[in-house]
Amino acid sequence: MQNTKQLSNAVSSECCAAVRCHLDLQASALMIVFCLALGFQQVAIKMVATDISPLAQIALRSAFAALLVAALVHWQGIRFADMRAHLGPGILVGLGFSAEFVFVAWGLTYTLASHMSVFLYTAPVFAALGLHLLVPGEQLTRRQWWGVGLAFCGMAFAMAPDTDIEHAADILRGDILGLLAGLSWALTTLVIRRSSLSEAPPVQTLYYQLAIAALLLLPVSAMLGDLGRIQLSGAAVASLAFQTLAISFAALLLWFALLRRYLASQLGVFSLLSPVFGVLFGALLLGEPLTLNFVVGGAVLLVGLLIVTR
Repeated sequence: MQNTKQLSNAVSSECCAAVRCHLDLQASALMIVFCLALGFQQVAIKMVATDISPLAQIALRSAFAALLVAALVHWQGIRFADMRAHLGPGILVGLGFSAEFVFVAWGLTYTLASHMSVFLYTAPVFAALGLHLLVPGEQLTRRQWWGVGLAFCGMAFAMAPDTDIEHAADILRGDILGLLAGLSWALTTLVIRRSSLSEAPPVQTLYYQLAIAALLLLPVSAMLGDLGRIQLSGAAVASLAFQTLAISFAALLLWFALLRRYLASQLGVFSLLSPVFGVLFGALLLGEPLTLNFVVGGAVLLVGLLIVTR
């Protein structure tokens, strides 16, 4: 009887550990820090674009962060055989990750950092549509379909050309590239959910993404001459360090750690602060104009995302 009771308590404890918790004060504070970092990401790239091209920044930060994650993979005891077992989907997520940030880097040469922050976060809508079609049990409810429709309406309104703003055609081109970045992010999510990577340690998935991005983007940056035109100003070094340590390493690992402990739905809703912070940073630090159609359309888009991800 005593053994049965002990076994019951052990199983109960194990189940409690497996259950995701509601967000507490500590998790909420960490999510605010996470969203602030991601919101500042596009601004950090744009601020030093004249010293280091956006593509070179993405390539270098991916390479540096991949080295840090490789050390973490080794420290966690993940073997080469484990890495090879997920190599196929790992290459796919690496390609998707690379495409996402190629579109980000390319788009930032045309559009505003605030615009890129918003359109990149269309990824949850595209991911929800893909999961609805491909993953059993992930079908959208009627309420979520309304959210999808609202998000696309807001997207169209936010992208409507404003003839009063300078370089409106270029901004529209960059906004479209931002949408393609969001689509690439969503495709990466689908690969993870539909492959063996869904059961792999998150740090392993992150390593595939960073390593393949570095292997692909460093040669491309070199061929385009971007690496040879780098000017290592103080601002450029600070921005690159922030992107490497805070974004590509710490922020992504924090996100994975929070996902393992707290409810993904609540984290997803909280993460919608990132594009809001991105718009604020773009306006305050870069002096980017906020047109009425972008503000209204962006707000409608975020409401749609909120409905889809809750």
